[in-house]
Amino acid sequence: MERLVPLTKILMTLAVSVWAILLRDWVSLLALVVVELVVLFVAGLLIKQRKAVAALTSFAVFLGIIQFLGSGDITSAIVSGLRMLAMTLVFICLLATTKLQDLTAALVTQCKIPYEYAFMFTAALRFVPDFIAESHAVQEAQACRGLSLEGNFIKRMKSYASVIQPLLLKSLGRSETMALSLELRGFGGPTHSFAASVGLKTIDYGVISVLVVVTIALFAIVA
Repeated sequence: MERLVPLTKILMTLAVSVWAILLRDWVSLLALVVVELVVLFVAGLLIKQRKAVAALTSFAVFLGIIQFLGSGDITSAIVSGLRMLAMTLVFICLLATTKLQDLTAALVTQCKIPYEYAFMFTAALRFVPDFIAESHAVQEAQACRGLSLEGNFIKRMKSYASVIQPLLLKSLGRSETMALSLELRGFGGPTHSFAASVGLKTIDYGVISVLVVVTIALFAIVA
């Protein structure tokens, strides 16, 4: 996966999402999910990203339960859960094997997305791990001061207010520092250059060809 350029991974993500929408039976969707898990395993990401896989699986199960409670159809619930899982697992391949600066370069130079929007997207991805780490640090600091996050729902919500307030203040301070840094570096200029090389290679053309063939075949079968 790391040998593929970001554009190929973006197209693969879109293609798998389209496949998940086109497939209507749970057997085909389950096969697609298994293929994605095999790809993650071969790429060495299944173990490294096991928490993300577990979180996405839990969300898919939750979505399936909501669908079952709403429709009462177990087959429809399974299809909804598997479709959501298939559409989200592929993002692990994209985000875990692609440097954010390479992703920004591909979005701007190849997908023709304005630099400001591409930067906002990748900046949000970049700060998610930092935000989670800071939330854990704040919780531990408040726990050392005697704050308890246990109890009923109302009590826990009141306790979490003591965590959210310093977390928001730290986030605002980080955003101000980032804004100043971007301004000093000339953010918003008319031209942009990238050090990353994101040109397509032979393997990328091969993967894109397979994606196109499979997508056309699925459209033909569904039609």
